[in-house]
Order: sequence, then C-alpha cells, then structure tokens
Amino acid sequence: MEFFDEIITLIKYIFLGVFQGFTEPIPISSSGHVILLREIFNVEIPGLSFEIFLHFGSLIAIIVVYWKDLKKIAINSWTYITKRSEESKGDFHLLCMLVIATIPAGVAGLLLEDYISDLLNYTFMVGISLIITGIFLWIIRHKRGEKGDYDLSVRIALIIGLAQAVAIIPGISRSGATLIAAMLLGLKRDVALRFSFLLYIPVSLGATVLSVNDLVTDPYIKSLFIPYLLAFIAATITTYFALRWFINVMMRGNLKYFAYYCFIVGILTTIYFL
Repeated sequence: MEFFDEIITLIKYIFLGVFQGFTEPIPISSSGHVILLREIFNVEIPGLSFEIFLHFGSLIAIIVVYWKDLKKIAINSWTYITKRSEESKGDFHLLCMLVIATIPAGVAGLLLEDYISDLLNYTFMVGISLIITGIFLWIIRHKRGEKGDYDLSVRIALIIGLAQAVAIIPGISRSGATLIAAMLLGLKRDVALRFSFLLYIPVSLGATVLSVNDLVTDPYIKSLFIPYLLAFIAATITTYFALRWFINVMMRGNLKYFAYYCFIVGILTTIYFL
C-alpha cells in the first residue's frame, strides 16, 4: 500500500511538471494553474523550491528554442562594442532594451520575495487574475503592430518590464502580460514574441541563482528530490513543445481562444473558492 501511495505521489508531481511546462509559454499563467492543481490533488508543497525547479526546467527549454537568437545577439553585441560595426548595432540595441526591461521584474522580485510566497496560498486570487488576463487578451486579439526591433525604446522596454513585474501575482501570465504590453505598444507579433521570451531568460536565470540558498537549506529537498527531479524533466520537455506550438498560434492571431479559456477557468475558480 505504501509503494502504491509513492507511485501516485510521483504521478502527481510529474503531472504538475507537465502542466507547468505546457502553461509556462502560453498566456494562461503557469503559476496559477500549478496552484489550482495542488489544491485539486491535495499536494502540500512548502516554500518555493518546487516552483524554482519547475521554472528552471522551463528556462532551459526556452533557451534551447531561442538559442540562435541568443548567440546572434551575444556575438553581434560584442562586435559592436569592440569594432563599432554598424551591421551589429541592431542586436546591441536589442540587448540594451532587454537589460532595461529586466530591471522592474528584478527589483520587484528582490523586494517582494516573501510577499510572493504568501500570494501562492491565495487560490481565490488566481481566478480574478485569470479573468483580468482574459480581458486584455481579448483586447489585443486582432492587433498586428508595425514596430520592429529598431523601434524599441527605453519607454517601451520599461513598460514591458513593468508588465512582467506585475506577473508576480498568481494568475497573471508572465508571457501574457509582456505580450499584451508589447502588442498594445504597437510591436509586430514576431517582435513581441521574441522580446517577451528573451526577456524571460535573464529574469528567470537571476531568480534561480538567487534561490540557490533556499534550495540548499530546504529541509524537504532530500525527501522530495526524486519527485522534484521528475517534475523538472517533465516541465523542460513540455515547455519546449508548448512554446513551439504557441509561436505558430500567436503568428496566426488566434489569441482569442486563450481569452475564452481564461474567462471560463477564471470564473469557475472564483465561484468555487469564493
């Protein structure tokens, strides 16, 4: 019986990893859905270690998908700094805007770490946040935008960065918040997509590095290492395929379906936990 219970527990954690991975790149809030599933499965996960594991898995997948862009930006930025090559100026400009956009979320994460941990316990908030996400997704559902990489300014970068900072609230999708901000500011769909997910990388990487001490001192990490590891692997694999799929969906302009989903799940969650 004990062995059967352990298998069921592993399956629950794997499913949480799969769901985190699938929902991370799409605008329906991965953290919000993990909170809901934890309630449904009655899985008590103290602290932030599990969230760190899952987000690190998604980070790896996103780096893999955008590896060519990252490599190009790094090489061309270095070329511009050392040789002032005009051909490399665009990627250096993009790098600068990413750095600027990273600041709001970085500051919010450092100042509100304990508050974020407390927010993860408020399931009711997830429903309200999903409804808000759905409203804004509906607003931008037909937007195409005309601005490219060269049109990115300090103002635009900061606004998108602030949108990412708002996504610390469970139920507010990080990808949704940044994409919504980018589209409302007039960026093209492909530019908004790339900037949104490139922006995820430094913030997530920074949060992971700063959380190493929490992982090391977590008293539950040893007993739950195998479930955490399996969830991490599941999140990594599913994030990769979900992101590839979402890129195609976004470029076809089918965001309205995510708005419908957010409305339905948000309303049901709010009613259930009211």
